[in-house]
Amino acid sequence: MSALTNDAAKRHDFILLFDVSDGNPNGDPDNDNLPRTDPETGQGIVTDVCLKRKVRDYVATKHNNAPFRIYVQSRTYLQDFKKEAFDAHGLTKGEGDKGDKQSLAQYYMCKNFFDIRTFGAVLVGKKGEGYNCGQVRGPMQLTFARSIDPVFAHDISITRIALENSGEKPRESDDEKATHGTMGRKALLPYGLYRAYGFFNPLLAKKAGFSSDDLALFWEAVENMFELDRSAARGLMGLKGLFVFSHDRPTGNAPAHRLFESVAINLHKPDKPPRSFGDYEMAVPPEGAVAGFEGVSFTRLVG
Repeated sequence: MSALTNDAAKRHDFILLFDVSDGNPNGDPDNDNLPRTDPETGQGIVTDVCLKRKVRDYVATKHNNAPFRIYVQSRTYLQDFKKEAFDAHGLTKGEGDKGDKQSLAQYYMCKNFFDIRTFGAVLVGKKGEGYNCGQVRGPMQLTFARSIDPVFAHDISITRIALENSGEKPRESDDEKATHGTMGRKALLPYGLYRAYGFFNPLLAKKAGFSSDDLALFWEAVENMFELDRSAARGLMGLKGLFVFSHDRPTGNAPAHRLFESVAINLHKPDKPPRSFGDYEMAVPPEGAVAGFEGVSFTRLVG
């Protein structure tokens, strides 16, 4: 990482490139947990929520204390955290709805929770809850990741040889008693290379109290998030590229989509389905000032 990409006073637009081999990067609960795909193009999809979850989990594993606590996590009640903010400033239930007092509670939430000051959060709560900390617009935003090429999902049968209990009778085979238990299914992609886009807004960062140290931690989390998220279901996932365009002006020096077009990724042999990252060729700008875009610098953090 460089001092330039860690500068929270600058705007940064970035490309996140990762792949999956023999795994399911993001199952769809509305479709039997099959890998998410675009039904019209066949391209694979990984949601922004899935990517943010990996960042949160990395930060929670490394720190898990203020100012790097995680607000959105499993087996917690969000209301408890908002009540904590009220208690820290001596506010009583309902007072957060009143101007300056709401700001105090919101300040506490941003100061203590990394994911709130990074991605933002709606801290209003349910009607009648009484712990209204307002809404925070996060400076860091991610798009869905989409595979470069169409993907093909396999649905494979699996079995468990152990029996759950004595109520499960062994199946009879021709030559011996088989003790196969539950039959199941496992969905996977042979291979998929995904590209997502991200945007960092320094003006929102200032409002949320997001610092250069936070930005450095975010890049670190992105670089390592797949390493701490291993599972048999997800197969082999790895970060293949993290490319950052940094702007001199907080409001930006060029449209993000124009900068992203300068990174091209294509198959060596378009007539054959890809099975590894080596099946692709990638063209990226040289590091440093980006030709044709004054005030924009390009950095390859990974790749």
